[in-house]
Amino acid sequence: MAPGDHPEAAAVTEGASGSAADSHWVRWHEPYEDPSSPLSLRLRLVQSMVRDFLDAVPSTHRGPIRLVSMCAGQGRDVIDVVSTHPRGAQVSALLVELDPALVAFARNRAAAAGVAEQVRIVEGDASLCRWYENGVPADLVLVCGVFGNISAGDIARTIQALPGFCRMGSEVIWTRHRRPPDATPAIRAGFAAAGFGEVAFEAPDGYVLAVGRHRLDGEPSPGAFDPTLKLFDFVGDGGLPA
Repeated sequence: MAPGDHPEAAAVTEGASGSAADSHWVRWHEPYEDPSSPLSLRLRLVQSMVRDFLDAVPSTHRGPIRLVSMCAGQGRDVIDVVSTHPRGAQVSALLVELDPALVAFARNRAAAAGVAEQVRIVEGDASLCRWYENGVPADLVLVCGVFGNISAGDIARTIQALPGFCRMGSEVIWTRHRRPPDATPAIRAGFAAAGFGEVAFEAPDGYVLAVGRHRLDGEPSPGAFDPTLKLFDFVGDGGLPA
């Protein structure tokens, strides 16, 4: 769920080699091993929303349930749900992550969970729309660990681009910390302006984390997805919850 390494580094193509043993993004994931950590709580909230989404997919849904995750990190939010949900066999997921160590972790986790054929993990810069061209329109898009590490302008640009990733009724799950100045009101307003209705917003008392869930209420404009678009540049360093 954490972002990949800083996009100012050269984009890494799928299958490229490299070491990220000392990556701060790898260390960022360590609190997942503590069930009482805020990061683990955030993971559970995201996973719960993913499960709720899958529960609500109509039985008449044709074809695979398509899921896309930006800056997928270790992929726990997707892999752990897909491997245990009754509708998991219908899911076709595309996870994009730049950090090679996190990609390796996610691929190993998917293989161990028996969902490697359904959950494709791509090593690439998640800010570049070209990585998602074969995964959209998606039924569910995860933008977790992103909005806390990019500028307000890039948050707005990403939200404005998300209808192109979707079809009518598709949903987006996102996260953002609420440290002052709290950006979550502007993010929620941005989703509304982009044609999304709010399904859920979780901001537990005593924590700065927040998780939102929005549904696209109308049809996206023809050609709304632009594979040449770059959505954001990372300005955060993973020091704060995203």
